Amino acid sequence: MAKYEKSLRGDFDELLNWLHRDITGGSASVTYEDGSDAVMGQVRLAVRVYERYSMAGGNRVSLNVTLMGYGDQLFLSAITSGGSQAVFFKLNTLGEETFLDLCVNSVERFVSYQRHQ
Repeated sequence: MAKYEKSLRGDFDELLNWLHRDITGGSASVTYEDGSDAVMGQVRLAVRVYERYSMAGGNRVSLNVTLMGYGDQLFLSAITSGGSQAVFFKLNTLGEETFLDLCVNSVERFVSYQRHQ
C-alpha cells in the first residue's frame, strides 16, 4: 500500500476533473471503476476508484482517490492497493508506487497551475 495526502486550495470540481483526466490518460490500462459523491451542508466529498495493469507485478493495482472540500479548502487522500502476489506479506510494490505517482504528479501540476492564475 502506498498513500499520499495533501491539503490545498482550489475549485473542487476543477481538481476532481483534472485528476480524473490525468489518471485515466496516464496509462493505457487505467480504468475508472466507480465513484461516489456526497454533500453534507457545505462539505463535499468525492470518492473515485481506478485500476490499472502493472507490468512489473503482472497483476492489477487499484487507486482510491478521496477528495473533500469546504469552499476552496480541499483535502485529498490517495491510496493504492494490490500489486503483490505473496500470500502473507507484500512483495513488489513498484506497481502501486508508480500508479500513485500519476496522482501525485497531477496534484502538483494543479497546485502549480493555481499559483500562476
